[in-house]
Amino acid sequence: MSNAKILVVDDDPQIRRVMRMTLVAQGYAVQDARSGEDALALLRGEAFDLILLDINMPGMGGLETCRLIRAASQIPILVLTVRNAEKDKVEALDAGADDYVTKPFGTPELMARLRAALRRAPIPADGLPQRLRLGEVEIDFLSRRVREGERDCPLTPKEVDLLRCLAAHANAPVSHTKLLQTIWGPDYGNEVEYLRVFVNRLRRKIEPDPSAPRYLLTVPRVGYQLETPPKEIKKS
Repeated sequence: MSNAKILVVDDDPQIRRVMRMTLVAQGYAVQDARSGEDALALLRGEAFDLILLDINMPGMGGLETCRLIRAASQIPILVLTVRNAEKDKVEALDAGADDYVTKPFGTPELMARLRAALRRAPIPADGLPQRLRLGEVEIDFLSRRVREGERDCPLTPKEVDLLRCLAAHANAPVSHTKLLQTIWGPDYGNEVEYLRVFVNRLRRKIEPDPSAPRYLLTVPRVGYQLETPPKEIKKS
């Protein structure tokens, strides 16, 4: 997707200029916004393939901008920030970001993360479940929805991919490395905090009691396991 259209959101005009030059040189089409408010206005009228979003902006901060974008769109969001603490990464991922790059970063690292986010193709559906029932909860992978009675909530593409991967290995542990490399790409493997964030979000959507999960289980020092009752997975 070297011709992908990217929106750069940063309040620093020099950073926007450098990012534009770097991305255009790689064959991407680029537009920029100096604030979260400007970014949201652009997104209402134009389609983009990916957003590079700075977290530390005046006015509407990057986290709030990320939440508002994610509430309305599944577009990949790559967060840029000077903060490197794990809690800051968790906050960005929990706000809806797909990935996280810490400033200062090199062009090769940024390009690798960007390409991984743009390659976010869904896990092939052949032989994998299209619907999954866990007790009273039904997960529809095609429409990316979780339904329980009158409750109906959306799933993000990353949440769908995580559930699909776990459902493909139902009732068996899947390692952190396998999950990360299947969902984010072969360059990943150590970003365990990514999985913690997405597992916690999924538990809030599918578990009767997220603090005492029955279905989406942690396997200590290994990874995660989806515990499914017999005949609950409906294959395509």
